[in-house]
Parts: sequence; structure tokens; C-alpha cells
Amino acid sequence: MSGGLRASVPPAPTADAAAPLVLARTLTHRRERRIVLVLALLALVVAAVSLMVGAYSLSVPDLLRTLAGQGSGSENFIVFKLRLPRLTLAIIVGVAFAVSGALFQTVLRNPLASPDIIGVTGGASAAAVFGLLVLGLGSVATSAMAFAGAMIVTAAIYLLAWRGGVVGYRFVLIGVGVAFMVQGLLGYLLSRADLRNAQDALTWLVGSVSGARWPEIAVLAGCLAVLLPGVGVLAGRMRMLQLGDDTANSLGVRAERSRLALLVAAVALAALATAFVGPLAFIAFVSAPIARRLVGTGSLALLPATLIGVLITTVADFTAQHLLPGSLELPAGIITGAIGAPYLLWLLATQNRIGKGA
Repeated sequence: MSGGLRASVPPAPTADAAAPLVLARTLTHRRERRIVLVLALLALVVAAVSLMVGAYSLSVPDLLRTLAGQGSGSENFIVFKLRLPRLTLAIIVGVAFAVSGALFQTVLRNPLASPDIIGVTGGASAAAVFGLLVLGLGSVATSAMAFAGAMIVTAAIYLLAWRGGVVGYRFVLIGVGVAFMVQGLLGYLLSRADLRNAQDALTWLVGSVSGARWPEIAVLAGCLAVLLPGVGVLAGRMRMLQLGDDTANSLGVRAERSRLALLVAAVALAALATAFVGPLAFIAFVSAPIARRLVGTGSLALLPATLIGVLITTVADFTAQHLLPGSLELPAGIITGAIGAPYLLWLLATQNRIGKGA
């Protein structure tokens, strides 16, 4: 009898049985590292070209010599006063928008959950335009208004979506509705404004990294230096939330509190970037999905998404400056919108085809 009982006990997993899982994880990590390396090299190339190309072009030796502090007066002015601040700001806001979009889409488990789709950057824009056109505020106060507007709109969406917790699809649908309301407010403010003031506001609404200045860059970089480590700490909780609220709670992660903390971080990143450069369209929306497709797994892929955001922002700004016909320089937001709009249409078409809807 005892022998029969012993025979019915399943054997313990062996090292041979676990080997395929270990191998799959190793291959996945290697693939992600290779993708990160390639994206980093591409970002470095784009950065170098952005610093070299312009009305006054520099060679690679000239650029290296200037960055080493041995350039001529004109070279130092072009690189350190004109091109490098613009490039640095583009990189920083690319990081902020990309991480914000990745957090929204992962926490709410919806590919449409992006700050520019659900009204977060729209709230920042409405507050900033109100400050510019109605209150006559300066650039610093306008940036503060934009940050406050994003926070207020997100708080309203969160409260409206709350039903004993927040469900992703409800948050997104309410956010889309709020976004339309914000667009109506923006249209009203612009229609009532003086023509010259309205033109300045429209330029800000498109989004641009031109006019970058080192003091503003330092403030934005300092804020990200505080927020990004916090996102890294919360990344483990985000992985638990992907398993579902019940599983996360059973593993000791308070699902709703963790979701709120991650959403606050995402809103803060999007609000900061919007406050400094305007609502650069679709960077937050496309960066994480592209990164996940490149990596080929369902992982968070935060680092690849960050590099994708940097590439989109810097390439868009370079294109707006140098690659369009004519001598007119366009805001980078026009290029990012041209990139993101087809992706949005493709996503909606494929989601409907497979029966998921939006």
C-alpha cells in the first residue's frame, strides 16, 4: 500500500525540464540587449549629425575638437549656444514622453492609453493657452500653468473613472471625452484672442524644441533625475499589476495604490515635457508599442521605449529643420504628428479586425 502511494507522487522538476525556460529567458535578454545597443548607436549618430549639419556645417574632427573645448569662437557659439541645447532638450523630452506613454499603456492595459489621447497633454495645453492669452503670463508661469492643468485634468478623469477601483477601458473612454472638451475650450480661447497672440499660442500648441535654453534644460533634467529612479522602483509593482489585481494583492502588492502611484509618475513626466516644449504629438503613444515589437516579448521594455522616444524626437526635429523643401523651419510637433497619425489609424483598424475594439 505504501509503495502504491509513493508511486502516485509526481516527480520533482529536474534541471533538464527547466533548461528550455532558462534558455528562452537568456535568448530574450540577449535580444533586448542587442536592440538597446543598436538603438543607442542610432541615437548617437542622429545626435552627431544634428550637431554637425546646418547653415554652418562642421566635420567630425571639428565637432570632437569643439566638444573637447578647443573649438573656435564661432564653433563654440554654434555648438554650445544653438545646437547642443536644442538637441539636449529634444533628448530629455523624448525620454519623458516615452516613459510616460509606456506607464499609461502598461498600467491601464490599453494601447490607446497615452497622455496625448486621453486628454492629459490637452489639459496642460488648455491651461498654458489660458495663461498666455487671458492672464498674459510669461514663459515660466505658463509652464507652471501647463503642469497644473495636466494634473487637474488627470485627477478629474481618475475620479470620474473610479468605481471601487479604476478599469483601463473606462479611464480611456472618459479621458477621450475630456480631451474633446479640452479641444473645445482651446478653440474658444483661440477664437477670442488677438491674432498675433493666437499665432504664438498655436506655435506652442504644435510643440517645438526651438529656443531651448540651458537654465530650463537644467530644471527639466533635475525633475527627471527625481522621477525616473522612482519609476524604476515601481517597475516591479507594474509587472505584478500585469498579472491582474487579485494576483498582485495576493503577492503583497496593493494594486490600486500602486496603480495610482504609477499614474501620478506618468502624468508628472508628460506634464513636465509639455510644460517646456508643448504637446509633441504621438511620441508617448508610439514609443512603447514599437519597442515591445522590436523586443518580441510582452515585457515592459522601458529602456528600448526610452531610446525609441529619443530617436523619434531628435529625428523629427532634424527633419523639421533641414529635410523639408523650402527655407521655412517647422515645429517638430508637425513631424511627430505625421508619424503618429498613420499608426493610430492602423491600430484602430487592426483592433477592430480582431474584434477587440478600441
